[in-house]
Amino acid sequence: MKVTILDLEPNEEEEIIIKCHALEEDMVKLINQFKHGGRKLTVYQENGMFFVEPEEVFYFESVDQKVFAYCQREVYQVKSKLYELLEELPGRDFIRVSKSSILNLNQIERLAPAFGGRYEALLKNGEKVIISRQYVGSLKEKLGV
Repeated sequence: MKVTILDLEPNEEEEIIIKCHALEEDMVKLINQFKHGGRKLTVYQENGMFFVEPEEVFYFESVDQKVFAYCQREVYQVKSKLYELLEELPGRDFIRVSKSSILNLNQIERLAPAFGGRYEALLKNGEKVIISRQYVGSLKEKLGV
């Protein structure tokens, strides 16, 4: 893939032109990121589609092959898989804490050791998320502990 960046004249409008043989899923995601400022996540409830800031999400959880985003008071469904969310949120403070969960580190109020080498994260909304022992090391590394 070739990327070309051109300087604009002062009165020219910014634009993005995509040339491709076929519009694939990766390109559609990229286009949506540009359209929504690259910041908002597209989430769903029974009554429609919504856009939320990633920072509003406390954690993501996969249940019965569906992924949910848990916010302060709302729960939304997300069409992406957990591994895709981690790719979409690079450089942000999200980390995988179990096979079925991704946690927003900025929403942690307290961490405490739990049974069997696991940890328990108490979130700012009062919910608790278990960090499985195989992910504790990467959590400590990300936190610098």
